[in-house]
Amino acid sequence: MQNQLLRYMTCAGILTLVLGCPRSGSRPRGERRPQRGEVIGTVAGVTDLYRQAGFIAEAAPIAFIGSVRYLAGPGDTTLVLIGFSMANRALTFVREGDRYRAGYGITADLRQGGSTVRHIEAHEVVRVISFKETTRNDESVIFQQILSVSPGQYVLSLAVRDEGSSRAGSHEEILNVPRLSAGRLATPISVYEVQARTTTDSLPQLTLSPRSTATFGRDTSLLVYVEGYGPGTRLPLRVTARNAKGMTLWTDSLGLARRGKVFSGTIDVPVSRLGIGVSTLMVSRRDTTDSSSVPVLVTFGDDLAIASFEDMLSYLRYFTTPQRLKTLRDTAPEFRAAAWTAFLHESDPILSTPEHEGLREYFNRIQQANERFREEGIGGWLTDRGMVYVTLGEPDQILEQTTNDVTQRGRAQIWEYRQYHAQLIFIDQTGFGRWRITASSDADFQSIVTRMRAR
Repeated sequence: MQNQLLRYMTCAGILTLVLGCPRSGSRPRGERRPQRGEVIGTVAGVTDLYRQAGFIAEAAPIAFIGSVRYLAGPGDTTLVLIGFSMANRALTFVREGDRYRAGYGITADLRQGGSTVRHIEAHEVVRVISFKETTRNDESVIFQQILSVSPGQYVLSLAVRDEGSSRAGSHEEILNVPRLSAGRLATPISVYEVQARTTTDSLPQLTLSPRSTATFGRDTSLLVYVEGYGPGTRLPLRVTARNAKGMTLWTDSLGLARRGKVFSGTIDVPVSRLGIGVSTLMVSRRDTTDSSSVPVLVTFGDDLAIASFEDMLSYLRYFTTPQRLKTLRDTAPEFRAAAWTAFLHESDPILSTPEHEGLREYFNRIQQANERFREEGIGGWLTDRGMVYVTLGEPDQILEQTTNDVTQRGRAQIWEYRQYHAQLIFIDQTGFGRWRITASSDADFQSIVTRMRAR
């Protein structure tokens, strides 16, 4: 089971149906060239990745990611499990004694044929013990709601608002709620913890993993809860994970035990077999033709929307040495998780904290470079100025030649880095903002990089 459990349980409104709590901290060959305007390692990039995979996914002003899953309910009803998560930094915290407090509100409406079938309003409180916790960018806060409805088509409207500011986010989608009768399977549900049900008349006791996500090099497996319905003493299942191209990544056969009136249990999906990116996890009954599938993700971290191991190594070209990247690239797929974990340990500037501050800052600089240095139709971080900015950070001073003609060729821009006793010169060779580092400045830059990596 992946090593992730809820850390704080002091939130308001923790009843059978509602959970709104911060989660525990998580640690976090190809030379693919990003396209113009592409941004990686950002909330926007993460949102796009989850949205394309079929999740509820909204970005600014409040970013949240979630999912909807289904279980059989009492009688002919179906339980609709709505869950989403967001980062602490999405909320406005205020000091409360020796802690920090933030509040958020949720409104959920389930509509059918112009009528509101279910209306939910909740007000949740998140408390953390330090200011640093308020800035966390991982899946820190989880909210879940369970509704019992008749099978059919509905419209779900979800609104999330930060009660410490005017910021709010919303989402709307169509739900096709299935009838989960004998011979059927419930939706596989990614969870952090669960108690298997024994009857459809009871509510599930579980903590959803709304993003169905594992972190490469940290988590060994994804825990997935499964239910089946019908007669018998044991339910034979086939579990298969496939990538976006339909290639089978992992498959297994198992039997689901009967617990009271339902078949229920968990599946440990091995992260090392899935690899980086989005996979489809399908659970099929072997006694009927019924099956159910959900997307699952393996990422490098909660805020790194990178789709493959090779892409990640390409993006790290300014972060570490070519030799270290070659070692990672040449590692056999089955050993990459261990190699990545070792790399994180070696390069983490502050091992005592749950996140990798070095990588966080590095990808923040990539984002800034993409926004500031757009030229030549490539990602800003791949330009000469982007290369220097991502590697060394913000210069202490930028001096630029004053001219009334901004299209003048040969304009010079000087970046001063006082701690390195260096002035790096860029020339606009064409007059169209295509700045190139001079040969002598490039030599100085490479010398600085060599000294940095020798520390």
